[in-house]
Amino acid sequence: MHAVSEPIFTAGFPLGSSAGLVTAFEWLGQPYRLTRVDMIGEMRTEAYQRLNGRVETPVLVTDEGRVLTETMAIALWLEARDHERRISFAPGTFDADRMHQFIAFLNTGFTGAFFPMWVALEAEGATEDYRETLRAFGREFVAKRHAQLEAMMGDSDYLVGERPTLADAVFAGVARWVDFHEAIDPQDYARSYPRIHALRQRIEADPAFRFALAIEDGKDATGSGAMKGLVPLGDVLRMTGALEE
Repeated sequence: MHAVSEPIFTAGFPLGSSAGLVTAFEWLGQPYRLTRVDMIGEMRTEAYQRLNGRVETPVLVTDEGRVLTETMAIALWLEARDHERRISFAPGTFDADRMHQFIAFLNTGFTGAFFPMWVALEAEGATEDYRETLRAFGREFVAKRHAQLEAMMGDSDYLVGERPTLADAVFAGVARWVDFHEAIDPQDYARSYPRIHALRQRIEADPAFRFALAIEDGKDATGSGAMKGLVPLGDVLRMTGALEE
């Protein structure tokens, strides 16, 4: 374990849910570095599997050099360092509990609803009939989870209150999948889920989220100034002992 000058956040592309947590890092404004991981190629290597045995992103290397995985765990790590409460609420308050409720739902049921559609896309050797069965199941499940989220939301600008929090960041990383998978008819989307639609528009226009997407796409971008540079994946694998020399 080797301490690092700033925490290093490992985000996947293309369309990684981790873009949401990059947005949260930007909103928080504390120094961090970023590592981009190609989920089609680099993430499948034995070295990356030693970094995260579940072969997923995101991964965080803390400033103490410890490796932390799973969106919920990294979100809570960020919350613990949010002393100015820029992206969270005071512990023990109802707003904090409500934020955790949204994060938990988004990170489990809402994200999981897209799983059949990812399987349909990535399954090697699958028949078209099998793929379409998965897509049909996925569309039904995604619509159900959208309806549940819509019912959970209030009339505020964001999921909890009038400013974006960690819950909105987790939402933003996954919500765009509905377009990629064509899971819901665009003509029905705004009418059936007006709160979700309005929230997406609000966050997707936010400079922090736009920065996260630009970085995901490998483009030059200017963020809040909190991101202190890109770190090659190989360097992260070496410093964590995942890459055998």
